[in-house]
Amino acid sequence: MKPTLFVLAAGMGSRYGGLKQLDGLGPNGETIMDYSIYDAVRGGFGKVVFVIRHSFEADFREKIITKYQNVIPVELVFQELDYLPEGFTLNPERVKPWGTNHAVLMGKDAIKEPFAVINADDFYGRESFKILADYLSGLNGKQNDYCMVGYRLGNTLSESGSVARGICATDANDNLTTVVERTYIIRDTDGVIKYKDENENMVPAGENVPVSMNMWGFTPEYFQYSEDYFVDFLKENAANIKAEYFIPMVVNNLITSKKCTVKVLDTPSKWFGVTYAEDRQMVVDKIQELISKGEYPDKLF
Repeated sequence: MKPTLFVLAAGMGSRYGGLKQLDGLGPNGETIMDYSIYDAVRGGFGKVVFVIRHSFEADFREKIITKYQNVIPVELVFQELDYLPEGFTLNPERVKPWGTNHAVLMGKDAIKEPFAVINADDFYGRESFKILADYLSGLNGKQNDYCMVGYRLGNTLSESGSVARGICATDANDNLTTVVERTYIIRDTDGVIKYKDENENMVPAGENVPVSMNMWGFTPEYFQYSEDYFVDFLKENAANIKAEYFIPMVVNNLITSKKCTVKVLDTPSKWFGVTYAEDRQMVVDKIQELISKGEYPDKLF
């Protein structure tokens, strides 16, 4: 059974000011997501599931899904603020989405096989999808054996300013021990990468330190763990209308309680995305460069 690609796209409508502005960065108006789907298909994924919001379903079906219909099977699931476990009601003041792991939970009924999770608007690179699909293909019938594609920190920076990344620590077997979100990482004028720690000190970090770009691999029991832990999260954060339920929270919890292992898979891929408006042209140029090298065809679909 081929693994499924689960694409977190519920933030798209708000982030891009509506899907009509979904940014075309390739020569024929291809979006970053188009490159992800293309890479996933040739990497060995068998199905794509998108999590979106109901408000832009019609637009999404017309502008996005029609592109892929003869390429790979596609399903939609939905994330809304009031999709909460029994016994919980939405605080009417809450407007912020519940976060990445709440989005993952929405796939529970659609996904019964090993699956990968990615963001819709990050360019992950061909090798990363192949590495992830190969690992997930070996997990059929297994449980509690997860993975994460670990990007080399130096391959994930923006030339336009600081970035936030989940800096990972691993054991001798390349299993994840912790992910710590660092919200300010930058390459200094002396060329050294540094991040701001909890005491506001700038700490040097190596070029090849693995970081999480939200590219994970799970098996279906992860949904049950997520559901159980979401109840705890809601109890703890009842009064906080801005609290978010992120994937690393659940993963860290499962690792600490020894319920799973998470293999960190090294990738040579260079991540890129539009973190700042100034990054846009750089992404266009990098895609063109990859096409010139023969990595991608001029027209994807």
